[in-house]
Amino acid sequence: MHDHGLMDGLMDKELLLIIPAHNEEEALPIVLEKMRTEGVFEYADILVINDASDDDTVRVRESFPVHMITNIFNLGYALSIQLGYKYAVKNGYSYVIQIDADGQHDTGNIRHIYECLISKDEEGNSPNIVIGSRFLPDSISYEIGSGRMFCINLYRRMIRRFTGLLIMDPTSGLQGLSRNAFEYYSEFMHFDDRYPDANMILQMILLGYRITEIPATMRQRVAGESMHSGMRPIHYMHRVIMSCITIYVRHGILKRAD
Repeated sequence: MHDHGLMDGLMDKELLLIIPAHNEEEALPIVLEKMRTEGVFEYADILVINDASDDDTVRVRESFPVHMITNIFNLGYALSIQLGYKYAVKNGYSYVIQIDADGQHDTGNIRHIYECLISKDEEGNSPNIVIGSRFLPDSISYEIGSGRMFCINLYRRMIRRFTGLLIMDPTSGLQGLSRNAFEYYSEFMHFDDRYPDANMILQMILLGYRITEIPATMRQRVAGESMHSGMRPIHYMHRVIMSCITIYVRHGILKRAD
C-alpha cells in the first residue's frame, strides 16, 4: 500500500469524506468538480482510496486538493472503506461521510448528512449513523431493478423483525458516521470485510448506536466501473442474510451471558 502520508492527515476540519475508487478516471473528476463548485472543500477534507486502479485515477491529485491512499493490490470496497475509517481515527476526525466515486451519490447530499450528524435531539443526543435513503418522501432515485428491490425488502423485514425498527434503505452506501461509530468499524472483526450491507446496520442497532435516515438524491453512475461489479447477486444476498442471522444470534447469546 502506498500511503502518500497516511499518518500525516490534513486535519484542519472535523469532517472527512471517504471516496473509494477503482478505475474512476472519468467519473471521479466530475464528482470532485461538483464538490468544489458546491463549496464542500471549505468544510470537509477529502480522502480518495485508490484501490489499485489500472487507469489514471491517481491523477485527480493533480487537479484537486485531496489526500489519496493507493492500494498496491485490489482490496475491494469493504476493506477500502475500513482503511478510510482507520485513517479518520488516526487523524482525529469527528465525522466521516462515505460517498461513491461514480456519481451515483449526488454531492448535494453531503451538506444535509453533515448537518444531520451534528444536530441534536431534545435530549441532546446526535445520531451515530445517518443513512442517505432512496425511499423517503423527497428522495430522488434512479430506477432500481426488481431483484435488487427484492433484497432490499427482505433486509428491511429482517431488521424490523430482529430490532423492531424500520430502516427503509438498509443497503445504502451513502452514510455519515460519528466518531464512535467509525472508530468501532475500524477495529478488527467489527466490519464485514467482504459484504458490508444491511448486516452492518443490524449490528449497530443491536449494539445501541443511534441510526437515522434522511432523504437523498441518487443518480445513474456517470462513467467508469463500479467497485461492486462482478458480485454474484444470489451469493451476495445469501451472504448478507447469513451474516444478519449470525449477528442476531451472537448478540442474543452475549446478552444472555451478561
